[in-house]
Amino acid sequence: MQVSTSRSSAILHRLGLLHPKIIDLSLGRIATLLQKLGDPHLKLPPVIHIAGTNGKGSTLAYLRAIYEAAGLRVHTSTSPHLVTFHERIVLAGKQISEKNLCDLLEEVETINAGAQITYFEITQAAAFLAYSRVEADVLLLETGLGGRFDATNILPNPTLCVITPVSIDHQAFLGDTVEKIAFQKAGIMKPGAPCVIAPQVLPAFDVLTRHAGKVGTPLITNFAITAENDDGFDIHIDGEAVHLPAPALPGRHQYINAMVAAVAARSAGIAPAGADNIDFETISRGLKNAVWPARLHRLRKGPMFRILPEGAELVVDGGHNIAAAAVIADWLARNPVDGQTVVIMGMLSNRDVGAFLKPFAALVDGLAGVVIPGDEHQSHNAADIVSVAKELGIPAVATDGVQTGLLVLRNKFPNIKRVLILGSLYLAGHVLADHS
Repeated sequence: MQVSTSRSSAILHRLGLLHPKIIDLSLGRIATLLQKLGDPHLKLPPVIHIAGTNGKGSTLAYLRAIYEAAGLRVHTSTSPHLVTFHERIVLAGKQISEKNLCDLLEEVETINAGAQITYFEITQAAAFLAYSRVEADVLLLETGLGGRFDATNILPNPTLCVITPVSIDHQAFLGDTVEKIAFQKAGIMKPGAPCVIAPQVLPAFDVLTRHAGKVGTPLITNFAITAENDDGFDIHIDGEAVHLPAPALPGRHQYINAMVAAVAARSAGIAPAGADNIDFETISRGLKNAVWPARLHRLRKGPMFRILPEGAELVVDGGHNIAAAAVIADWLARNPVDGQTVVIMGMLSNRDVGAFLKPFAALVDGLAGVVIPGDEHQSHNAADIVSVAKELGIPAVATDGVQTGLLVLRNKFPNIKRVLILGSLYLAGHVLADHS
């Protein structure tokens, strides 16, 4: 039976009214609140802090699966959520309960006493309080936005940092070049705490390495994929050649995320009692068992699945920037279907529809533009998405929702074999909520 989350939703709504801006990057407000709470961020298990533009969530999912395969208790902190806020706070392997979440949020709300603070800051403070009260072996901590002034960066002493590939995203807050964005991500580096750097474009790599030298962060970069196929990949790490299986999440880009997670697991020094390190057999089990929704996620039930053309597949991905579009398009090119591929797309208004759609121009047969349910005032309207798609040569039609979009596309394209729902994590979350 599904538990009602109306009480937590009401509390979260109140917390969202405490600051006039949704995003206002700063560490001062959360520092003040955490001090009032007794500094729970200083009472945590070993922390692996993860920043980057793409692959943060997947890398965290692999790390979680690896550590759980080793029998360890794992906290995770992620954002945004797809269906319910509870996804953001996992305590020793289990999503936080509705009662525990409500009690924590009300406790933090009372102690904050109406002071101005952003939604992410006050909820992250509640998360730190939750992690400090439940025993675990490791906390996997994903940044919310950027790194340098992100609320998660209040943490002074991570065991290990990880920076996944850096690319253009959130330019209004992080800067309009890869170098500026890399500088913000580099802000999670701490003196003496090792940092695993995923493969990067050269401008980002230069910024990251220079910053590491300034703050005294040992970098871990001596690893690479040396061979890959559909069954797995070989990596070179610290002079050793290792074969790893194809990870659970689809797409060749996931090989990079899996490699980074494997290197992080080997570098953090977090292992079961009596073991020197996480062995590669355990890493392999973890990679094969990882779960991370809305990443080339194939749906096999629910209302849209029931109206699919016979033999067609329904795939949801929350990627919303240029780098995400490139890896989804690569997956499409590597995995063609014997029939037509169509897209149902919604996107927030601060995203570049044309830049996102361009890699798909030669790979898809049609598109339905939609507005993201619940985020209408922040979304591109469907007609604008359709206009851009047509400029790229993609036949397109504006519709009033994802199910309507599928029905319209079915009528226009009689040989559909693949339906992709793309453009926004919020749209993906809406679809997954209907198909849970």
